[in-house]
Amino acid sequence: MRKLFLFILLLAGCSSEGLMTGDLVFVAAPGETGTGSISDAIVASTSKDSLNIIHVGIISVDGGQVSVLDATGERGVAIRSLDEFYEDFRLDDGSLPEIIVKRLDDNSRAEEYVGKALRYVGEPYDDYFMHDNGAHYCSELVYDSYVKEDGTRIFPSVSMNFKAADGTYPEYWEKLFGELGVPVPQGAPGTNPQAMFLSPELHTVCQLPPRRRTLLPDCRRQSRHVSE
Repeated sequence: MRKLFLFILLLAGCSSEGLMTGDLVFVAAPGETGTGSISDAIVASTSKDSLNIIHVGIISVDGGQVSVLDATGERGVAIRSLDEFYEDFRLDDGSLPEIIVKRLDDNSRAEEYVGKALRYVGEPYDDYFMHDNGAHYCSELVYDSYVKEDGTRIFPSVSMNFKAADGTYPEYWEKLFGELGVPVPQGAPGTNPQAMFLSPELHTVCQLPPRRRTLLPDCRRQSRHVSE
């Protein structure tokens, strides 16, 4: 816990200068673990790169305090502290996940986007992965919150893919939709964190912790209040 506390202090130092309201935090998984989890299913269905993006959340900075607004199966749409966010995504081996922070090239309406996202707090998680049903999954929350003045989404929808590279459905998806009693919404319009991560509308701000063999800046180095 002491290491986690020090890590959060470092990130909090970054937040006062390096992070901004409206930034998006992407969680990277190391790869499939063979546990049949939703993380494994997302990696199998959407990963197109060595960096497996399984989740996205929205940063809200208020009075120097940094929170994450996101949608998860355990909490639904909720806003929570950074330490809770990291604990929820702690890896099976006990290590903390890699977090890549990205920002819109035009961040002038970030407060408005976050304000809209906050209005969804309390909604359930969208197990059906369908639009406009009173529930949200993680990237759908961003999709519905980051809307331009003319009503168009900043992040376009994509045809959803639930199949693995071999053309089969991962066990998690088959079990989930089987229990819901609906077919897998293969090809339906939707979003996913991997596609959002690659959006040309975003640029990388920093990364925590530093990824091996990468030139991305460390978020901790964004703050002059943190001594290295």
